[in-house]
Amino acid sequence: MRAAVQTITLNAPWVRSLKEKRSLVKSLVAKLKNRFNISAAEVGAQDAHKTIVLGIAIIALDKAQAEHTLDIILNFIEANTDAQLQAFEREFF
Repeated sequence: MRAAVQTITLNAPWVRSLKEKRSLVKSLVAKLKNRFNISAAEVGAQDAHKTIVLGIAIIALDKAQAEHTLDIILNFIEANTDAQLQAFEREFF
């Protein structure tokens, strides 16, 4: 078994308040958890209202399956939010 962690940084230039950002993050995290049965949370830039940093953790049988699942999750995020992908990092354990 392999564990994988992905950190995703998104930019939401239209967000004007932390309340609006929290609403966006809460909705996106709920969709991710329901669709993929993963752990997801906002892990950084919590006081910056235009930047969203999400952390996602998964367990997979091997590295290839973990990479494939993380690719699908990344595509899902891009398709389900207007926020622009700035960067992502992956670690495997």
